[in-house]
Amino acid sequence: MRAGDDADFREFARARALALRRTAYLLCGDWHLAEDLVQNALVKLYRVWPKITRRGPVDNYARQVLLRCWLDEQRRPWRHRERRDGVVPEQPSPAPDTGISAQLLRALAEVPPKQRAAVVLRYCADLPAAEVAEVLRCSEGTVRSQAARGLETLRGVLEQSAERSA
Repeated sequence: MRAGDDADFREFARARALALRRTAYLLCGDWHLAEDLVQNALVKLYRVWPKITRRGPVDNYARQVLLRCWLDEQRRPWRHRERRDGVVPEQPSPAPDTGISAQLLRALAEVPPKQRAAVVLRYCADLPAAEVAEVLRCSEGTVRSQAARGLETLRGVLEQSAERSA
């Protein structure tokens, strides 16, 4: 890679890493996994940086790569295994304040992956339906229906949670 491309990539990564990390956190609900997802996405972007920058702005492509990294992570069966050795893991470090309630994050975890991606990109990342469609590689109508179903699922989970706590 040319020095100019390398500098451009570093600037892009410096400017967009926090936004990508926040999006990843909203998708997976775990800061450590979110950091790993962003790192994986940035590595993949670096490999094709000269080619993708010739096409124009890369923000949507970066979100698409991040989303694909998260979906790949969801498919890995070893992530779902529990260790039953009787040892309690270390206490996690406190999560940074995102302005998003823990209740909403727990509810987001209940939303199916494609719907969660549509809701997070559409309403948390505040992207228009056309950009979300480009990231998810689907039509705008599919984005709207997935986001609507995701919001419906979120409402249901939040209502059940409110009923349990009442």
